[in-house]
Amino acid sequence: MTRRSVETLEELATIRRPFRAPPPTKEGPRTNQEIRVREVQLIDHEGANRGVIPTEEAMDIALDAGLDLVEIQPNANPPVCKILDFGRYKYQAQKKAAEARKKQKTVEIKEIKMRPNIDTHDYDVKMKNMLRFFNDGDKVKVTLRFRGREMAHQDLGMNLLNKVREETSEIAKVESAPKLEGRQMVMVLAPIK
Repeated sequence: MTRRSVETLEELATIRRPFRAPPPTKEGPRTNQEIRVREVQLIDHEGANRGVIPTEEAMDIALDAGLDLVEIQPNANPPVCKILDFGRYKYQAQKKAAEARKKQKTVEIKEIKMRPNIDTHDYDVKMKNMLRFFNDGDKVKVTLRFRGREMAHQDLGMNLLNKVREETSEIAKVESAPKLEGRQMVMVLAPIK
């Protein structure tokens, strides 16, 4: 090997480093030996406040009870710890989170498309659908599409959107006023809670 190729190999060898994954970060509160403060505010397994005591003593009390020492409020001074069964605590927290997700409703935006010269029956059907969407708690985007020479009569479209706004004023509020986007006029209505 030449001297130049040896130098190149040495440079490559010094640049390469083995991949080290970052240490795993623990989710949730610290427990038992992970609590590294001198004193803690202790609440025992019966719910009684034991006051500020050394962490080692709190650990001994938790071991005697056969439970875990869990840091409930890490930002307090001193941190508040409670003696409880950590597995059960995690299970209860998961159940609460699942309940919260179940009760959470995602607001969808439903779209109603119209034309400026819509027939009265078609208009009534669209309004009935719009009222149903509002009762479900969804927002409604009213899109008024102009074709060809209809662009010359944008006032007809604005009148139609104002009519929709007036008819739904008791159950919905205008979230975004009617505006022209290319060849269509758009208005967004949200239900009043």
